[in-house]
Amino acid sequence: MFNKESIVDNIKTLFYALIIAVIIRSFLIQPFYIPSSSMEPTLLVGDRLFVTKYSYGYSKHSFPFSPPFFEGRIYSNNPQRGDVVVFKTPSDNRTDYIKRLIGLPGDRIQFIASNLYLNNSEILKSRISSNDIIYCGNKKIEVYTFEEKLSNNRIFKTVYLKNFSFKNSDIFKVPKDHYFFLGDNRDCSKDSRFLTSVGYVHKDNLVGKAQFIFFSSDKSVGNLLFFWKWKDSIRFDRFFKKIN
Repeated sequence: MFNKESIVDNIKTLFYALIIAVIIRSFLIQPFYIPSSSMEPTLLVGDRLFVTKYSYGYSKHSFPFSPPFFEGRIYSNNPQRGDVVVFKTPSDNRTDYIKRLIGLPGDRIQFIASNLYLNNSEILKSRISSNDIIYCGNKKIEVYTFEEKLSNNRIFKTVYLKNFSFKNSDIFKVPKDHYFFLGDNRDCSKDSRFLTSVGYVHKDNLVGKAQFIFFSSDKSVGNLLFFWKWKDSIRFDRFFKKIN
């Protein structure tokens, strides 16, 4: 039988473990799950990744439930163009999104004939595949795959529908203290192009920088409970893959 003292000790142990977990999650590193295809091919549905909370400093959104302990950011570091970033959406300051940082404060961004322009200069992209099939939600779509190179020499893969459905846009001028994000799956991403739902993201909404994938599984193949399907459902080649 449990005595009163052992019950109290167990409660204390659980309490201390919870405090340690909250400290690690708030100040150091936090795991995230990828539920959508908006960042394919960089991130796949079913990827689980670690995000470093200290990369850009801390705001109220660094903590569970975004408590209003303080305003602004402390120990702030500026993100770099091309970083893959988790942020709280401005529409509700609650939902976590993950996208690639394209525009810094003061930048001008525009799509012209399906080409991305940053401060009146076209972002160079080289087609590396013409026959790829990826997901957009639950649908499979045929895409062109490109390597894009930003002005700071960051290189990453993006995909576009073969009919380049997002052809032209107005000029997006990034306000002070805000950032502009795009999904790598360019024709299947709700991002800063959609001003009413995402739009420009204030620096205080940044949660952290995506660093590497620690686990990945394909639910379309089978649930993880079905251990006999692990060979096909678990993407072992994505374990500990650094996010570019």
